[in-house]
Amino acid sequence: MRVLCITHHSDRPEAETFIGLKKRGVDIEVMCQSSAPYFERLVNAGIPVIDMALKSRIDISGILKIRKHIKKKNVDILHLFNNRAVSNGILSAIGCPVKIIAYRGIVANVSFFDPASWMTYLNPKVDCIVCVAEAVRRYFLNMRLLWYRVPQHKVITIYKGHSLEWYREKPAGLGEFGIPDDAFVVGCVANMRPRKGIHVLVDAARFLSEQLPVHFLLVGHMNSPELKRQIAASPCKERIHQAGFRENAPAIMAACDMIVLPALKREGLPKVVIEAMAYGVAPVVTDSGGSPELIEQNKSGLIIPPGDAQAIAGAIMQLYKNTDFCKEMGKNARVRIGSSFRIEDTIAKTHALYQRLMAS
Repeated sequence: MRVLCITHHSDRPEAETFIGLKKRGVDIEVMCQSSAPYFERLVNAGIPVIDMALKSRIDISGILKIRKHIKKKNVDILHLFNNRAVSNGILSAIGCPVKIIAYRGIVANVSFFDPASWMTYLNPKVDCIVCVAEAVRRYFLNMRLLWYRVPQHKVITIYKGHSLEWYREKPAGLGEFGIPDDAFVVGCVANMRPRKGIHVLVDAARFLSEQLPVHFLLVGHMNSPELKRQIAASPCKERIHQAGFRENAPAIMAACDMIVLPALKREGLPKVVIEAMAYGVAPVVTDSGGSPELIEQNKSGLIIPPGDAQAIAGAIMQLYKNTDFCKEMGKNARVRIGSSFRIEDTIAKTHALYQRLMAS
């Protein structure tokens, strides 16, 4: 089978899936921009990689390039990994006998009443929607327009797999952020968006005693003036540290005692939580999107309601007061990623999907 994958900023699970599929005998090619972090990894693995960055949802030059490649290589399956890839890929494939797979990584923002959705995931030319989490799949299946539904057989879940071998970096030192060696550190990695709930996490600090050595470490693009004002007004402002964007965010989280993702809605399968779990750090997530699918409650993490600052504070206190429980939860979290979110399973399920589409 001949497969063309179109992506933008391919992460490691995606890149390793492509490599694993090639090892299984799939004639696979990838279109992505040369600045993608695993571009060279793909090239070194012997996968033909075409340097292309789609500029918009309808990129005429990109459409012509994709269409020419489909016809030249007699592509059987077009696997599309982001919104621009999906819309341009569908237009490229008009009149071509090619199967189309669209990947979806977050909940919501697809609707029967949105014309853009009919150019992407709801387009009749899409043969299968691969969802990163069951929560994403349920969102599609729960959509309603009179009698019309998204056909159940068209929507499947394939988790993005990982390998514990990828997470061997030494935990970073936290002294540069002004955090004492004896502190109990609550980490959070996110970019500042309202749905990420960072303001709720900061609000949780006021429910903790000022005498406790609990410090918050915020990593990511969080330059919001509102957030800065909220931190400045907090009675715990001296214990809330902003690290900004960091390339070594996983190693920073590895040095924390626990991590919190206080998302309010629309989560897919958050990579920042997976990375922390792979390093053996106890996770706390909200019941938002696919986040709870990562966790076995009270065993490999804690699941709390979204938007509840007191619940976050309660989870922090639960783990702070019982450090043995916190460490055991971190160990279980690592086992959970190593056993239930394996890259080998992602490769096998993707290969099986390709075979099913080819047989149909």
